[in-house]
Parts: sequence; C-alpha cells; structure tokens
Amino acid sequence: MDLVLNEYSAAPGRTVIAVGGEIDVYTAPRLREMLIRLVDEEKYHLIVDMEGVEFLDSTGLGVLVGGLKRVRSHDGGIDLVCTQGRILRIFRITGLSKVFSIFDSVEQAVASHAHPDSRPAEAAEAAEAAEAAGAAGSGETADSPE
Repeated sequence: MDLVLNEYSAAPGRTVIAVGGEIDVYTAPRLREMLIRLVDEEKYHLIVDMEGVEFLDSTGLGVLVGGLKRVRSHDGGIDLVCTQGRILRIFRITGLSKVFSIFDSVEQAVASHAHPDSRPAEAAEAAEAAEAAGAAGSGETADSPE
C-alpha cells in the first residue's frame, strides 16, 4: 500500500499531517520531505495524525524523530494522534512514547496546547531526557533498511 499525506490547519499555529497507509523504507522519504517543507514554511507546531497508518517501521520512526529535532530547534514540537494498539506498541517498545505526546484525537492534541497543564507531565520530562541523551537513535541509523 502507498502512503497518503494530507496537510491542514487544525487551529491557529497548529498544522496537522494526516497520514494513511504504510510508513516504511520506501514511503518514509515523502513524509520526511513534507516535514522539512513545513519547517521551511515556519510551521513548527505539528500534529501527526496516524489513525490511518497500517504499518510503521524503523525508517518511519527515524523520520518522526528527525522531524521532532527540526521543529524543536525552533521551539516547536510534534504531537502524535494514535489509538491503534499495534502502532502504539512500537512507540512503547522503542521508548518513543516518552518522547512524543500521544493523543486519542486531533482535538485533544490541540486542546493540550490551549491548556498546557493537560499535557502528559511525563511526556514533557521524557522529552527533556531524550533531548539530553540525543534522542537515542536519532534517526541517523534508522534510515537503513532492516
């Protein structure tokens, strides 16, 4: 299956990338290009809606971490929307569930910034720890096929 990417604004200053299909070694470069373009357009507060993602490999994880590093260098962030157990499991196993804030809906992700105290506290602490540790496996090696 191919990768489908749709970009839209969910709120002022919040850009959503709705992703569908498979994020793998073949399709991840398209997501990377979109993230780079958004940063070039000075869009630093992103929400990646992964509800339509059917498959995610290490290359896809590397692209997300690389995107996070890009937006953080501009005091931005990437929130994820995902409720699928098989995809959430990948984030838990890799420890990235402590690096990214993961929400059940785009609306929850947007609301978390309207009320900063509603963001998962452990996510903010873990993000700082990951930043200090260089975001363990920051994508430099994740671009190679498994």
